[in-house]
Amino acid sequence: MQTNLLELQKILQQHGVLISFSGRFSQEIIEELGDAVKKYLETESISQTETYNVFSVFIEQTQNIKNYCGQKANSPYLERIANSGIVAIGKTEQGHYISAGNLIEAADAPKFAAQLDAIIAMDKQELKQYYKQQLKADVPPGSNSAGLGLIDMARKASRPLEYSIMKLDQAVCFFTLKACV
Repeated sequence: MQTNLLELQKILQQHGVLISFSGRFSQEIIEELGDAVKKYLETESISQTETYNVFSVFIEQTQNIKNYCGQKANSPYLERIANSGIVAIGKTEQGHYISAGNLIEAADAPKFAAQLDAIIAMDKQELKQYYKQQLKADVPPGSNSAGLGLIDMARKASRPLEYSIMKLDQAVCFFTLKACV
């Protein structure tokens, strides 16, 4: 186990990971991690705007994982999905990144990809207009949000959001979303 932790630490350092959590996301865990993220970022010499953007994207990504699990309360894959969450905050020469992932039902993958592809294709002005439009729109049937979080993440990001969807089996895929600020 000790060797495995050392190997894990080396991998995290190679990728510039500053903070990481893997497991089931509850509101309490998100709040505690959020406090730790804020305190950690305050020790770095970065602007308040960058600190706020990293924190905001972190909260949005972890809330998305928690909310997705809530939507899947009746899914036969709930336990797999609920225990699959992971988030990492890291730093590269270009700035900070927030990367999060979790299992999703394979049937949801095309919807996620279409929504993200549309957002990624927009420039900052289009994102601003789309955000305002979605703010005024009704929440889509079967959804508990207007999708503002993804748009807001894209607006805060210094470059387009990146995502991947890896099919693991017939039932689930692993979804990853990365935002650089």
